[in-house]
Amino acid sequence: MNTGREITVIPATAPRFSAQWQGAVTKRRVAAYARVSTEKEEQQTSYKAQVEYYTDRIKINPEWFFVEVYADEGISATNTKKREGFKRMIADALDGKIDLILTKSVSRFARNTVDTLTTVRKLKEKGVEVFFEKENIYTLDSKGELLITIMSSLAQEESRSMSENITWGKRKSFSDGNVTLSYKRFLGYEKGADKLPQIVESEAVIVRRIYNEFLEGKTPYNIALRLTAEEIPTPGGFANWRGHTVQSILTNEKYKGDAILQKTFTVDFLTKQKKVNEGEVPQYYIEHSHPAIIRPEVYEMVQEEFRRREEAGGHTVCVSVFSGRIICGECGGYYGRKMWHTGSNYQAMVWHCNNKYAERKYCTTPTLKEDAIKKAFVDAFNSMISNKAKIIAKYDKTLDTITDDSAYKTETEKIDLQCSEIVTLTEKLIAANARSQTEQRDYNEKYNAYLEQYQKLQTRRRELSSAIAMCAAKRVQITGFLAELRKHDAPLLEFDERVWQAALHHMKIFSDCKVLFVFRDGTELPWTVDCGVRKYAKTKHQ
Repeated sequence: MNTGREITVIPATAPRFSAQWQGAVTKRRVAAYARVSTEKEEQQTSYKAQVEYYTDRIKINPEWFFVEVYADEGISATNTKKREGFKRMIADALDGKIDLILTKSVSRFARNTVDTLTTVRKLKEKGVEVFFEKENIYTLDSKGELLITIMSSLAQEESRSMSENITWGKRKSFSDGNVTLSYKRFLGYEKGADKLPQIVESEAVIVRRIYNEFLEGKTPYNIALRLTAEEIPTPGGFANWRGHTVQSILTNEKYKGDAILQKTFTVDFLTKQKKVNEGEVPQYYIEHSHPAIIRPEVYEMVQEEFRRREEAGGHTVCVSVFSGRIICGECGGYYGRKMWHTGSNYQAMVWHCNNKYAERKYCTTPTLKEDAIKKAFVDAFNSMISNKAKIIAKYDKTLDTITDDSAYKTETEKIDLQCSEIVTLTEKLIAANARSQTEQRDYNEKYNAYLEQYQKLQTRRRELSSAIAMCAAKRVQITGFLAELRKHDAPLLEFDERVWQAALHHMKIFSDCKVLFVFRDGTELPWTVDCGVRKYAKTKHQ
């Protein structure tokens, strides 16, 4: 039966077939992508060979129009974020400048399955085809996407395996005590003939200066300003110093000749995301691994000074060695510096409680001349020198006992073993749940119980770590104090800022001109200070 319908065929005007179809009338605009993942000499040869190969291959094909060989040199393929040549090629393809992209293999294109498929699908929507030579895959073929998914997954697993091998190699190197530094961005050291860090004295002078100025009361920010003003280049060779750069120098144990290895680790081999190691993977502490620029006791004094400033309420602006070290015995506030009677015959630098006139509360503790504080400290320290033989003998007998951390360490080892067992049980629970249809309520209860137990153990472990650190800090404080005491056979003739920093923890002022010097070993020494400023101030205002 004739329905009267007419069918008109509209011929195709542009080929949608794979590059294998040779019947296209117009020339295809063809580009290629080449990449090597390292900058080693043998890879440089491979890189040049890829570029030359694709340039020649495209140009000699009469049905192709050569666009460009896009390339990335010394870039990993695990993701596409830093591959500028790759990103530029995709942008050009999406803008209609490319019809076909040639590349060596799926692994050269990307080792991340998600990146590969996402990119291929974007190109496919625009009619742009990719040809992977090694796998003989054309992405506009019907079987292309399945093959790409399989090959990309294999490439991703290969990348994972390589990452795990590299990680294992690094950790083996760490466990063997091999120390490496980023010498181009590390002030004070260069690689020696034995491949170990070697001191660069012209740079070590700057490091020692930074430590000294910090102990004299300056902040990392103020030190950075001075270094910038004097046009001293940063560790990275830049002109402007930052406070955090100075602080990183002040807190890096490598300057005292030790090394903590694996401070950070790679979380995801695809994104290369790193995080600070907070106990997730082992760390290795190597003592005396290389020559020290800073004496260990000076380094520990700096760490103690950081802790002291933090305990003083974030006391970051230290105008002198007395900042944050003189405490009001009445209100517990800190003494601050002030210039009295500027321009007169009675001009003097004085210190008084910062809360003395705050909120209508009047502390009766005295205002003290800076010279009076210095004299009181010299006299008190000299009394310690005269008695140093007894002090040293006492610590020779008791130091090991009062800083013993063996019980804490034993408990820590037990907790680590328990945590390891919980992790194993949790992994088995998850695996069992994945294999069979278990009751999810039971699964969740067990999982949460393991998690709660693990978290409690980790909380206790942090407490033990803190206790171990306190024992270490106490030993450092006492040994540093004793080392300072041993240096002085004769009395101090004048105030010495370094002795103040090394020997004293803080000084407490009371209202009757009595003071209490608390030394770093915990010794408390009552003393009397000249309160002449207070008397003068009263007569002046009467």
